[in-house]
Amino acid sequence: MMLRVPLPTRRATRQLAQALGRQLQVGDLVILTGELGAGKTFFVRALARSLGLDTNVRVTSPTFALVQELETRPPLAHADLYRLTGARQLTDTGLEAMREQAVLIVEWGAPYAAALGGDALELKLTPEPRHAELYADGERSHRILKALEQGLAPSGAAVSLRD
Repeated sequence: MMLRVPLPTRRATRQLAQALGRQLQVGDLVILTGELGAGKTFFVRALARSLGLDTNVRVTSPTFALVQELETRPPLAHADLYRLTGARQLTDTGLEAMREQAVLIVEWGAPYAAALGGDALELKLTPEPRHAELYADGERSHRILKALEQGLAPSGAAVSLRD
Protein backbone atom coordinates (compact mmCIF):
# COMPACT_ATOMS: atom_id res chain seq x y z
CA MET A 1 0.00 0.00 0.00
CA MET A 2 1.33 3.45 -0.91
CA LEU A 3 0.06 6.97 -0.29
CA ARG A 4 1.38 9.81 -2.48
CA VAL A 5 1.13 13.37 -1.16
CA PRO A 6 2.25 16.42 -3.18
CA LEU A 7 4.43 18.82 -1.17
CA PRO A 8 4.66 21.96 -3.32
CA THR A 9 5.39 24.22 -0.32
CA ARG A 10 6.98 24.07 3.12
CA ARG A 11 3.50 24.59 4.51
CA ALA A 12 2.30 21.42 2.78
CA THR A 13 5.22 19.53 4.35
CA ARG A 14 4.30 20.91 7.78
CA GLN A 15 0.68 19.86 7.24
CA LEU A 16 1.76 16.31 6.42
CA ALA A 17 3.97 16.28 9.53
CA GLN A 18 1.06 17.49 11.67
CA ALA A 19 -1.29 14.87 10.21
CA LEU A 20 1.27 12.15 10.87
CA GLY A 21 1.93 13.47 14.37
CA ARG A 22 -1.74 13.05 15.27
CA GLN A 23 -1.47 9.33 14.47
CA LEU A 24 1.80 8.42 16.18
CA GLN A 25 2.21 6.65 19.48
CA VAL A 26 5.08 5.16 21.46
CA GLY A 27 6.48 2.14 19.62
CA ASP A 28 5.83 3.45 16.11
CA LEU A 29 8.69 3.35 13.61
CA VAL A 30 8.97 5.87 10.78
CA ILE A 31 11.76 5.44 8.24
CA LEU A 32 12.70 8.54 6.23
CA THR A 33 14.30 8.09 2.83
CA GLY A 34 15.30 10.48 0.10
CA GLU A 35 18.35 12.07 -1.45
CA LEU A 36 20.63 14.36 0.52
CA GLY A 37 18.80 17.68 0.77
CA ALA A 38 15.36 16.17 0.11
CA GLY A 39 13.97 17.63 3.33
CA LYS A 40 14.20 14.75 5.79
CA THR A 41 15.44 16.87 8.69
CA PHE A 42 12.97 19.65 7.86
CA PHE A 43 10.20 17.05 8.07
CA VAL A 44 11.46 15.81 11.45
CA ARG A 45 11.59 19.39 12.72
CA ALA A 46 8.00 19.98 11.60
CA LEU A 47 6.91 16.70 13.17
CA ALA A 48 8.64 17.50 16.46
CA ARG A 49 7.00 20.95 16.57
CA SER A 50 3.61 19.36 15.91
CA LEU A 51 4.25 17.07 18.89
CA GLY A 52 4.89 20.03 21.17
CA LEU A 53 8.65 20.60 20.96
CA ASP A 54 9.53 24.10 22.11
CA THR A 55 10.45 26.40 19.22
CA ASN A 56 13.68 27.35 21.01
CA VAL A 57 14.99 23.77 20.73
CA ARG A 58 17.08 23.23 17.62
CA VAL A 59 16.34 20.14 15.56
CA THR A 60 19.26 19.13 13.39
CA SER A 61 20.24 15.90 11.73
CA PRO A 62 21.98 13.68 14.29
CA THR A 63 24.49 12.48 11.70
CA PHE A 64 27.40 12.41 14.15
CA ALA A 65 25.51 11.84 17.42
CA LEU A 66 23.38 9.17 15.67
CA VAL A 67 20.37 9.74 17.97
CA GLN A 68 18.60 12.76 19.49
CA GLU A 69 15.88 12.32 22.06
CA LEU A 70 13.30 15.09 21.79
CA GLU A 71 10.90 16.06 24.57
CA THR A 72 7.60 15.81 22.77
CA ARG A 73 4.25 14.13 23.42
CA PRO A 74 4.69 11.25 22.69
CA PRO A 75 8.50 11.25 23.10
CA LEU A 76 10.42 11.26 19.83
CA ALA A 77 13.80 9.63 19.15
CA HIS A 78 15.35 10.94 15.93
CA ALA A 79 18.16 8.85 14.47
CA ASP A 80 20.36 9.22 11.42
CA LEU A 81 21.98 5.97 10.34
CA TYR A 82 23.79 7.36 7.28
CA ARG A 83 27.22 6.57 8.74
CA LEU A 84 26.42 3.01 9.84
CA THR A 85 28.05 0.25 7.85
CA GLY A 86 26.16 -2.74 9.19
CA ALA A 87 23.68 -4.24 11.61
CA ARG A 88 26.39 -4.79 14.23
CA GLN A 89 26.78 -1.02 14.65
CA LEU A 90 23.00 -0.70 14.95
CA THR A 91 23.05 -2.83 18.08
CA ASP A 92 25.45 -0.35 19.70
CA THR A 93 22.99 2.55 19.21
CA GLY A 94 20.34 1.08 21.54
CA LEU A 95 17.56 2.07 19.14
CA GLU A 96 15.69 -1.20 19.59
CA ALA A 97 15.16 -0.38 23.29
CA MET A 98 14.27 3.25 22.54
CA ARG A 99 11.35 2.10 20.44
CA GLU A 100 9.71 0.85 23.64
CA GLN A 101 9.77 4.38 25.07
CA ALA A 102 9.31 6.69 22.09
CA VAL A 103 8.27 7.13 18.51
CA LEU A 104 11.35 6.24 16.51
CA ILE A 105 11.98 8.28 13.36
CA VAL A 106 15.04 7.16 11.43
CA GLU A 107 16.77 8.85 8.52
CA TRP A 108 18.61 6.41 6.23
CA GLY A 109 17.03 3.53 8.12
CA ALA A 110 15.56 1.38 5.34
CA PRO A 111 18.30 -1.30 5.51
CA TYR A 112 17.69 -1.63 9.25
CA ALA A 113 13.86 -1.65 9.43
CA ALA A 114 13.62 -5.37 10.24
CA ALA A 115 16.37 -5.14 12.87
CA LEU A 116 14.44 -2.27 14.48
CA GLY A 117 11.37 -4.45 14.84
CA GLY A 118 9.63 -4.02 11.50
CA ASP A 119 6.10 -2.70 10.98
CA ALA A 120 7.58 0.54 9.73
CA LEU A 121 5.97 3.42 7.93
CA GLU A 122 8.43 4.49 5.23
CA LEU A 123 8.22 8.10 4.13
CA LYS A 124 10.17 8.79 0.94
CA LEU A 125 10.73 12.45 0.07
CA THR A 126 11.25 13.20 -3.62
CA PRO A 127 12.31 16.65 -4.84
CA GLU A 128 11.15 16.78 -8.49
CA PRO A 129 8.23 17.36 -8.31
CA ARG A 130 8.35 17.64 -4.53
CA HIS A 131 6.17 14.98 -2.95
CA ALA A 132 6.10 12.26 -0.31
CA GLU A 133 5.40 8.60 -0.87
CA LEU A 134 4.40 6.66 2.22
CA TYR A 135 4.59 2.87 2.39
CA ALA A 136 3.33 0.56 5.12
CA ASP A 137 4.70 -2.90 5.82
CA GLY A 138 2.77 -4.03 8.87
CA GLU A 139 -0.56 -3.90 10.63
CA ARG A 140 0.09 -0.75 12.69
CA SER A 141 1.73 1.14 9.81
CA HIS A 142 -1.23 0.25 7.54
CA ARG A 143 -3.61 1.76 10.10
CA ILE A 144 -1.53 4.93 10.23
CA LEU A 145 -1.49 5.14 6.44
CA LYS A 146 -5.28 4.75 6.17
CA ALA A 147 -5.81 7.38 8.87
CA LEU A 148 -3.46 9.75 7.02
CA GLU A 149 -5.40 9.27 3.81
CA GLN A 150 -8.67 10.07 5.56
CA GLY A 151 -7.16 12.98 7.49
CA LEU A 152 -5.49 14.65 4.52
CA ALA A 153 -8.35 14.34 2.02
CA PRO A 154 -10.71 16.81 3.77
CA SER A 155 -7.88 19.37 4.07
CA GLY A 156 -7.74 19.64 0.29
CA ALA A 157 -4.43 17.82 -0.05
CA ALA A 158 -4.44 15.85 -3.28
CA VAL A 159 -3.54 12.38 -2.09
CA SER A 160 -3.60 9.11 -3.93
CA LEU A 161 -3.61 5.70 -2.31
CA ARG A 162 -2.50 2.58 -4.19
CA ASP A 163 -2.55 -1.02 -3.03
